[in-house]
Amino acid sequence: MRTADRSPSGPGPELRAAVAGLATPFGVLDARALRHNIDDLRRRAAGTPIRVASKSVRMRTVLSRVLAEPGFAGVLCYALPEAIWLRRTGFRDLVVGYPTVDRAAIGQLGADDELASQITLMVDDPAQLDLIDAAAPWPGRARIRVCLELDAAYRPAGRAVTLGARRSPIRTPGQATALARHIAGRPGFSLVGLMAYEGQIAGVGNAGRHPRAVAVRAMQHRSAAELAERRAAVVAAVRKLADLEFVNGGGTGSVESTVADGSVTEVAAGSGLLGPALFDHYTAFRPAPAAYFVLPVVRRPARGLVTVAGGGWIASGPPGSDRLPTVAYPPGLRYLGTEAAGEVQTPLRGSAARALRIGDQVWFRHAKSGEVCEHLGELHLVDGGRIVEPLATYRGEGKAF
Repeated sequence: MRTADRSPSGPGPELRAAVAGLATPFGVLDARALRHNIDDLRRRAAGTPIRVASKSVRMRTVLSRVLAEPGFAGVLCYALPEAIWLRRTGFRDLVVGYPTVDRAAIGQLGADDELASQITLMVDDPAQLDLIDAAAPWPGRARIRVCLELDAAYRPAGRAVTLGARRSPIRTPGQATALARHIAGRPGFSLVGLMAYEGQIAGVGNAGRHPRAVAVRAMQHRSAAELAERRAAVVAAVRKLADLEFVNGGGTGSVESTVADGSVTEVAAGSGLLGPALFDHYTAFRPAPAAYFVLPVVRRPARGLVTVAGGGWIASGPPGSDRLPTVAYPPGLRYLGTEAAGEVQTPLRGSAARALRIGDQVWFRHAKSGEVCEHLGELHLVDGGRIVEPLATYRGEGKAF
């Protein structure tokens, strides 16, 4: 079970003191850690522009401040309604990272030339173009910008084994060329980009000497080499048919290997800004923990055992202990194997529980980035030992995408 001892560091006394009087539950964003992570991502990207993955942030104020920093440009959104909302509130260069079937949003996009000039949709199948045309027929709508997604999963044994996210059906230069030719011959669309997300490299921890970690690192090395060769061939083939504005790759966990691929013009990253707990298990980098959520102790069922209200903020992915929030403070608390993190209550045991009283605070870090914002209306930005301002999350602004 995950404990505070596995976290690279917990919240310091200055950070804890700044929010000691807040009513729980609440969220905290450490400004100093955020600045460190911005600088570290920029260093790792080595001059390659970073497109910010909005699903890993889900706070407009943070998105805008990061994009004002040198080295960051554009947003990788996760829904078309989100991209439309962000554009109408001042954001530019928005790529929707997943295909959309939201007919109402497609209709809004097609009816607004300015929106359509700033938003790019993801495609990997002619049927997705059919749906767009049905929702916003051509002629009579704006030209739609599209990005072709290349599947980046690693298949060391052909179709028998797939390591990585199962995303696009497009894997080869021939398949990509066929779809690019279809788009080029279809009125009302412009192919402007290509994307490949290497989740098996960017999203899997590899730290340690145990056999699994050694195997993961070996797989990631081979996968990066295979993808670099395949992606370069696909990009070269597609460029013969389309004037690509960008080739996007990566994720926070694969920045170095992605920017080393000469066919890539920009890297996607977002989780590294907030430093979630899954990154505690990477060898190449270690972002500073920047985002926390804090819950109150409401029960003391037994000696060495306390219960906090809520806590079951489980991260997406295959169920397992690595998807649970990490107890960040006080150190020495751990979950019960029979209950783990619950929707309405979470029992915790350990030596630290003996000193905790009803109403005391327990600090957690979410396993992944951004998802914690679905549970909170705001995170309190803390800098220099004081609360600077509350930062509204998407949820706090009444948005659920």
